[in-house]
Amino acid sequence: MTTSARQRLTLAGSITGASIVALDGTVLTVARPTMQHDLNASFTAVQWTSTAYLIAVASLLVFAGRLGDRYGHQRVFAIGVLGFAATSAAIGLAPGVGWVIGLRVAQGVAGALLQPATLGMLRAAYPADRLAMPIALRTSAIGLAAAAGPVVGGALTAQLGWRAVFFLTVAPAVAAGLAALAVRIPQPPTDRAAGSPRSLDLAGAGLLAAALVCLVHTLVGVPEHGWTATTRLGLVAAALLGFAFLHQQRRAAHPLLPPRVIASPTVVSALGVLLTASAALFGTLFLATYFLQDVLGLDPFQCGLRALPLAVTMVAAAPASAVLMRRHGARATAGAGMLLVTLGAVLAARFDGSSGAVAIGSSFLLLGTGFGTVMVTATAVLVRDAAVADAGVAGGLQQTVMNIGPTLGTAAATLLSAGRPLVTAMGPALLALAATAAVGALLTTRLPARPRAAVTEVRQPG
Repeated sequence: MTTSARQRLTLAGSITGASIVALDGTVLTVARPTMQHDLNASFTAVQWTSTAYLIAVASLLVFAGRLGDRYGHQRVFAIGVLGFAATSAAIGLAPGVGWVIGLRVAQGVAGALLQPATLGMLRAAYPADRLAMPIALRTSAIGLAAAAGPVVGGALTAQLGWRAVFFLTVAPAVAAGLAALAVRIPQPPTDRAAGSPRSLDLAGAGLLAAALVCLVHTLVGVPEHGWTATTRLGLVAAALLGFAFLHQQRRAAHPLLPPRVIASPTVVSALGVLLTASAALFGTLFLATYFLQDVLGLDPFQCGLRALPLAVTMVAAAPASAVLMRRHGARATAGAGMLLVTLGAVLAARFDGSSGAVAIGSSFLLLGTGFGTVMVTATAVLVRDAAVADAGVAGGLQQTVMNIGPTLGTAAATLLSAGRPLVTAMGPALLALAATAAVGALLTTRLPARPRAAVTEVRQPG
């Protein structure tokens, strides 16, 4: 197989895997009420069908990325995407909500395996200076799948029932898994001097997973329960476990997060940019959705139409940002994107009862353009800066941040607007989220200023 054919197949698999996860995340939202009725389940139980998946996937992403570094991203991706297909089909046949929750945990494990591998495969298949466009195409596909999810899920649920939603991704997941097994990407020579992993840091993986479980579970509960003693206890537990993890990493012979990764200012800055951008975007969307329905009185379909500019511009901005990054560098491109996210949140803070489609659409247009630009640029910098031997860990960190950021933004939006009418509370809350995005804009100053010259990487013949 030629190098170009291998790259095309790898890109197709990466896009398919990432799109399946994105589609699954939004297609289920409209199916939950029907699932609750058909399974005679409580509202809390149905909510756990999403919460259990989120906790499972977020807690294992970095460890799954390290597995890809150790055993090969194609192999780990194939196991993950085929496991995702199997659990999806099993959920579609589940007899009760307890089975659905348990299988969603298993699906989260499979999702954790495949998600970092979608970036690790690209890092192994493409030269570092050509990563931006493949990542941009992957980002566009994620945006398109996420936007199509509610529409596709609503149609399937209405015509065939909620179980059809889970069968939707089985065929493409199986095809992606089989294609991954057929593709062989030559692995770079083992770099023992750089500290390539010879053993897995299971203690570190356990501590990090426990810390993320506490954090995600706490943040997910904030919109429903608010700032309570349990919330405080959960955050304290997450912090203590996080400190224990960092202490263990300093003493580990082969740490889960190699020092060369977490000590890189570029990596830390790129992660901070992604965290602030996703928190600001999803916190803004959370409040804006309630505003459109509760204040303006729009139905869900009308809300979707108002938010359409966000999805369209995010899909379009991704490939455009790859071109801008090549011409102007990551710092200027990501900085411009963060400024657009900040302006979009500021415009949303000005929404009132007289806000029309133009004002609302303009805010969403800025948010989508900015976020699509930032996601591609910061992700490309993060994955490109990591050595090929650490591509899985870099991908796992990126995916972890992209899971925590939206949850953090939603929790912050809830706390900032609690106890007051939405009309009066939304403005200050959204300005605080805009300030979060502005912090991300400052972090972009630590990204590379100029386009990187072509890099020659050592690969085994194959």
